[in-house]
Amino acid sequence: MLYRESGSSWWPLLWGPAFAVAGYLIELITGPASVALWTIVGLGLTLGAVLWVYGRVKTGSVVLTAEEAQFGREKLPVAMIEACRDVGAPTGARVLGGGWSVPKGTTAVPLRLLDGTVVLGWARDPEAFLAALRRVVRG
Repeated sequence: MLYRESGSSWWPLLWGPAFAVAGYLIELITGPASVALWTIVGLGLTLGAVLWVYGRVKTGSVVLTAEEAQFGREKLPVAMIEACRDVGAPTGARVLGGGWSVPKGTTAVPLRLLDGTVVLGWARDPEAFLAALRRVVRG
């Protein structure tokens, strides 16, 4: 693996238990508190966070190996990339990964393919991504 970015960290899984503990403590101060209810609330919020984080990881991750570049769920063989230097981003270029635009918090990285089309990859740290990509792409 030459480069890797995760689409999200897993720390948001702590939100559900934290809100449940806070709710339980507030309820305990104001009167009788239900441990079972707050446990269910904490588990429900944690399940929601698991689904959200898993989706972000699947759709927002960037992985570069010597054989392929993966943007979200889309894989692009490195052998199909002709150039990654001095490539302009034309209006309407297709974004890799299936989105309408590059994910929030990332920067577009234009790539010219062997057939002459330009597609947009993306990375949070485009300089580090391009440095890794230049090790396997000559252009």
